[in-house]
Amino acid sequence: MLASTDGWTTCALGHRHWGRAGAAGLLVHRAGDDGPELLLQHRAVWSHHGGTWGTPGGALHAGESAEHGALREVHEELGLLPQDLELGPVSVDDHGGWRYTTVLARPVRRIEAADLRLDGESTGVAWIALGDLVSVPLHPGFEASLYRLHDLLVG
Repeated sequence: MLASTDGWTTCALGHRHWGRAGAAGLLVHRAGDDGPELLLQHRAVWSHHGGTWGTPGGALHAGESAEHGALREVHEELGLLPQDLELGPVSVDDHGGWRYTTVLARPVRRIEAADLRLDGESTGVAWIALGDLVSVPLHPGFEASLYRLHDLLVG
């Protein structure tokens, strides 16, 4: 069943977005040997921008905070629980009338990608070093936000 805020909307910039109340995703990151590593999901081909890599996330419910929505989505899509993560700063991509909020989080326990439970929205999940992101096709919204996220990850 679709929540009342599930559905497509068009922002002031003329872009089409999923989530009539906006959307949020969780960028889980950890220190790696060569700098930050990001836990990214490989989106199912049937989904919007399918076949690309990005953060688990989705439409916010009416009145839901970005942090709560991001935690709900990472639980639905990867099986992670709120107690597995420590929330950090947020980055907002505001399109005028629609916004995507990326919530950064660090794992509080060892998380192996192979141990995560994927739902039908993901075909894979992996830890990818920040410097290796050029080697995979990225979700266009995530890719466009990297310049803002980079400073939060390495700062």
